[in-house]
Amino acid sequence: MGKEYLGELEELILTMVGLLQEDAYGNAIIKEIREQVNREVSLAAAHVTLYRLERKGYIKSRVGGATKTRGGRRKRIFTISSTGLSILRAMKEDRMKLWRLVPLLRSN
Repeated sequence: MGKEYLGELEELILTMVGLLQEDAYGNAIIKEIREQVNREVSLAAAHVTLYRLERKGYIKSRVGGATKTRGGRRKRIFTISSTGLSILRAMKEDRMKLWRLVPLLRSN
């Protein structure tokens, strides 16, 4: 089996799950994306991507408790798996290696 790759939105959302840890749920993830990279992602696109990442084994989910602020509804909380953390580390290393090779990005 070859090396696994993530799409750009998958990588972004997986990164946000790692960043938010126990606070990683749909709305928090899209808010964090907006704040960190000034990008709009719909809640539907985030959920589709989250479930795809879960099927691939990169994240896990559990249903949190009901809250009054959510009208008694429960949130699905996502956490990064060890496999997800491994692929995120590998992708970071690959990117850093390539960025160091770009002459215009090197510091003199």
